[in-house]
Amino acid sequence: MERSAPRRRPARRIERAHDEPAFVLHAHAWRETSLILDVFSRHHGRLPLVAKGAKRPHSQLRTVLLGFAPFAASWSGQGEVRTLTRAEWTGGVAPLAGLPLLCGFYFNELLMRLLPREDPHEALFDAYLQALTRLGEGAGTGGAAAPARGPLYASRQQVEPLLRGFEMELLRELGHLPELHLLSTSGEPVRPQGLYVVDPQRGVLEHVEQDASTAMPGEQLLAIADARWEHPGALRGAKSLMRELLGYHLGTQPLRTRQLLIDLHQL
Repeated sequence: MERSAPRRRPARRIERAHDEPAFVLHAHAWRETSLILDVFSRHHGRLPLVAKGAKRPHSQLRTVLLGFAPFAASWSGQGEVRTLTRAEWTGGVAPLAGLPLLCGFYFNELLMRLLPREDPHEALFDAYLQALTRLGEGAGTGGAAAPARGPLYASRQQVEPLLRGFEMELLRELGHLPELHLLSTSGEPVRPQGLYVVDPQRGVLEHVEQDASTAMPGEQLLAIADARWEHPGALRGAKSLMRELLGYHLGTQPLRTRQLLIDLHQL
């Protein structure tokens, strides 16, 4: 009886990307002259890339692969870690310093902790780019002008709306933010005069306990849902709500950058 020839495994297709909008979230040394990058790209999500020779003194990549600097990335490969083949700085984001820089590191840590690998979120990428641009301008509310001393001295009042807005967009894109306009159990609209709680698992619920200190007024919840940060109490309520929702999905390991922000600026 003739034995059939062994079946060959199909070759894995080499994946390529060209001029993909991207940011470096984190980088660490690999071998003597190269870097392993954690990159956030617009159409491919978060993925690791190896930048060969990037640590060499005269490498052009040294001036491109910087944190919070948008660049066009091209890569190829068939494994988990692809090889960066080209990177060109695209500009548009001013260098961050001081409080805006800490906020940028906070955004990066959130993305690295919560965003799965190779899970594209174009709207989240655009929100990240917009937030970094605003941080670089030193403005955080309604197009307000940067303070005279520049972004280094941006105030808590300026950056808080950016922090809350990005947190909400991240949770929304990952499916972790309930519809804040509606009761999760019935689909009925939230009433401005009502009292509500937002449960990380069950969504928006009517507050039924005797102690109303843990409840959020419907008027405040609706203002948060619409990002009407000028509403009294909206930013304060959003900070508490985002801390609870993010804490649930982050688990027991705290965010290092959030604690730093709390310690330095009480954000």
